[in-house]
Amino acid sequence: MTSTANHAPIERQPFGTFEGMPVERFVLANASGIKVAVLSFGAVIQELWVPDRHGALANVVLGFRDLDGYVARNPHFGSVLGRFANRIRNAAFPLDGAMCRITPNKAPHSAHGGARPFDRYVWAPAVVEVNGVSGVSLTHVSPDGDEGYPGELTATVTYSLTSANELILDYRATTTRPTVVNLTNHSYFNLGGEGSGTIEDHILRLDATRFVLTDAEQLPTGAIAPVAGTALDFTSPRRIGDTLRDGADEQVRIARGVDQTFVIDRATPDDASLVRAARLVDPASGRVMTTRTTEPGVQVYTGNSLDGSLAGYSGRLYRQGDAICFETQHFPDSPNQPSFPSTVLRPGEELHSTTIYAFGTD
Repeated sequence: MTSTANHAPIERQPFGTFEGMPVERFVLANASGIKVAVLSFGAVIQELWVPDRHGALANVVLGFRDLDGYVARNPHFGSVLGRFANRIRNAAFPLDGAMCRITPNKAPHSAHGGARPFDRYVWAPAVVEVNGVSGVSLTHVSPDGDEGYPGELTATVTYSLTSANELILDYRATTTRPTVVNLTNHSYFNLGGEGSGTIEDHILRLDATRFVLTDAEQLPTGAIAPVAGTALDFTSPRRIGDTLRDGADEQVRIARGVDQTFVIDRATPDDASLVRAARLVDPASGRVMTTRTTEPGVQVYTGNSLDGSLAGYSGRLYRQGDAICFETQHFPDSPNQPSFPSTVLRPGEELHSTTIYAFGTD
């Protein structure tokens, strides 16, 4: 075990090997009983144990007990995605007058970084202390030309757990050449507990009055549309199942659920302060989860591609609507959309982004 002052020791455990490299598991805990397990493979959040209103703990993220599950067939459970999370139209984008062509892993488009995203690598780990809080820092170096992206990109995510029941995700990245970057975490949450069934009865509120309008291929049209009058209006607390069953909403039909980038309400377009993006409540357990971020958007995804063919951590099958993701990020296809916030990173600059998942009870 490795310890930092005034905090519970971080457990550091072997978790197998991948391509001849050792994979480690790091367990962070606080006095409230919250426990987080992070893997060096894919910077994955493997477990997240949170108490309910009676103090009973449950693991609230989907995933697997062993490394084989993550390697064999994994829809990005708990992982950090890059170099560019979400979709890029026609797997190409202009940058400084040249056209960059990247891997069309969802031909003819690219999604989540290409054929081998960042969650298919072992990241270099280090136990750290952040503002007096124990944490683990994970670093991945993506070489120049990786999946077609220019520049050697060094990406680091640091996970820390506070006494206020906040799981902090701090991202940083630098590059040797101008490039584009969009990092996010793809954890699947179910506040009733992993494997407990649907999240349709969860109550969701989003601090977003607008969303990124998408076409039949779920790629941005370039328009930012109001949520008012649509099934995607979560500006007041709304039962998730009411949206998932809304057959009149075209965006819901295309995605077979919710799979949309919501534009987080901010004082000004260039505001990058840490603000609330979402509040999720499970009435049955009383667990509450709040998401805050410095990012301009959050991709809300209700596990629409889960088809019952995967048995997860608990041995139960994962089905459509069994979890929800809050992927804080820039907007999809931003390199091809000049009106969207820029995702360009240049030498001498540092990308710095923070997301906090905070837990309590109602």
